[in-house]
Amino acid sequence: MTRLFNEPADFADEMIEGFVAANRAHVRRVQGGVVRSTRSAPGSVAVVIGGGSGHYPAFGGIVGQGLASGAAMGNLFASPSADQVHSVGTAANNGGGVLLSYGNYAGDVLNFNQAQARLNAEGIETRTVVVTDDVSSASVAEKAKRRGIAGDLTVFKAAAAAAEAGYSMDEVERVAILANERTRSFGVAFGGCTLPGADAPLFTVPEGRMAVGLGIHGEPGIGETDVPTADELAELFVSTLLKELPDGIDTVAGNRIGLILNGLGSVKYEELFVVYRRVAALLEDAGLEIIDPEVGELVTSFDMAGASLTLFWLDDELERFWRAPADTAAYRKGSVNPADQLDESEFHDAVAATAAVVPGSEASQQSAAVVQAALDALVAVIDDNADELGRIDAVAGDGDHGIGMQRGSHAAQSAARDALEAGAGVETLLAHAADAWADKAGGTSGALWGVALRAVGSALGDTDKPTTASVAAGAQAATDGIKTFGAQVGDKTMVDALVPFSETLAAEAAAGATLAAAWSTAADAATTAAAATADLLPKMGRARPHAEKSLGTPDAGAHSFGLIVHAIAAVLTAEEGEK
Repeated sequence: MTRLFNEPADFADEMIEGFVAANRAHVRRVQGGVVRSTRSAPGSVAVVIGGGSGHYPAFGGIVGQGLASGAAMGNLFASPSADQVHSVGTAANNGGGVLLSYGNYAGDVLNFNQAQARLNAEGIETRTVVVTDDVSSASVAEKAKRRGIAGDLTVFKAAAAAAEAGYSMDEVERVAILANERTRSFGVAFGGCTLPGADAPLFTVPEGRMAVGLGIHGEPGIGETDVPTADELAELFVSTLLKELPDGIDTVAGNRIGLILNGLGSVKYEELFVVYRRVAALLEDAGLEIIDPEVGELVTSFDMAGASLTLFWLDDELERFWRAPADTAAYRKGSVNPADQLDESEFHDAVAATAAVVPGSEASQQSAAVVQAALDALVAVIDDNADELGRIDAVAGDGDHGIGMQRGSHAAQSAARDALEAGAGVETLLAHAADAWADKAGGTSGALWGVALRAVGSALGDTDKPTTASVAAGAQAATDGIKTFGAQVGDKTMVDALVPFSETLAAEAAAGATLAAAWSTAADAATTAAAATADLLPKMGRARPHAEKSLGTPDAGAHSFGLIVHAIAAVLTAEEGEK
């Protein structure tokens, strides 16, 4: 378990602060993460990676010459926000554009895509290659849905070495896509990880058993088996990965491979070497030549007891990049020509400016006070249910929904209060709350609630007093915005509760109901729909590979939405009763 921490909510920020202080020859901190402290060739492509914290040396530990130009670092096991990715991308840009690369998780996709759109709109050419190496998380037919685990490193290194060699954006992107296509990984676990402040691991494995096919965020495996010997685990790793050859490779024998035998936290180097002894023999017996194998901790998950094997099928170009020198805080290979340190004045720290509050009308300011009370109620209900939300999420996901909702809602509450004291109307107050929630929470929930709050605020404005009809229009705008991310009713997501809420609110508004009455009726519909998600199989997000495990348990996002709208109903009812 994680023993050394101060406030759990501050762990990620304090970890990054200490990491930078210990590695100033390699990195500097910028808003949202870290960038190289050394000079890169002007006009070169910047490879910006990222994901949640808790996976050291991924992601900040592999920023430096020959590897990443920068890393966006989110909260523990939560994707960085779009603002964080945008900030790191801006700071890392050398004039040749930015290639974003990260593991294929829903929250990362949402936030990195938003950042990419912003960077391109600002004239910084930005493209993306997501990593999909985990063979356990989807079939060959749906390999684009696979998640990224330890194979992140092969893609990041190939792309970064190509950029270091002076390749154009088109060519760096081509190399990254090829590296991803030629990378396959498979992992196991003997026990889950425990986050700072938690009193139990995110998941457990029965004594004497091993979870098969796990993810790096604490997602449970897709199956279990008895704990094998080291040699038996090596045989499982190798036989699983040799069953699926990348496109363009017809036979095993005669090929060259890069290799990563990765420890996830508490399976240490000595054990890994025992396993690698048999892995190497099996691969060589199959006619493969192993090039520069990496055995150690490359992508961890706090103290998770587990390991994974990654095979990287090489051609001449990919072998050159796999062998290429690199010098980072946590990963070194060969010898680089030392680059000059950048002067502090040369760092482009894209700190997001807080928009000034333009006072709203008197009527909108009065309504903003009600919205603030609603946010206070929202925070209280999330705090009361955070542990339960984490438990629900851990059934088939990574168990961080409660923590993420707490981080986001508290940030929104604080930002909204500051805006209210400055005279904000409803739209401005909700815009400040939306930005704070999205930035502090990160992850899928951060992106979705940021979109939702901003959409509602835009519909209500800073001038008029909200009506049942305008609030219903805001709820519909929020629904439309969230659905653009791909989720539909029946996918077992927050959308399953949001759509009936929005539809019921609109129907009640059309029937002439007061806002409190209409909202209460809509909240009941949302709660009923959220409970019904227990009968659904997830089709999106981290829970999708473990679909059957989630039967009988509601979706955490839908459940938290139901709790929130019911808490707000009480505020609106009390407000209406005072008039």
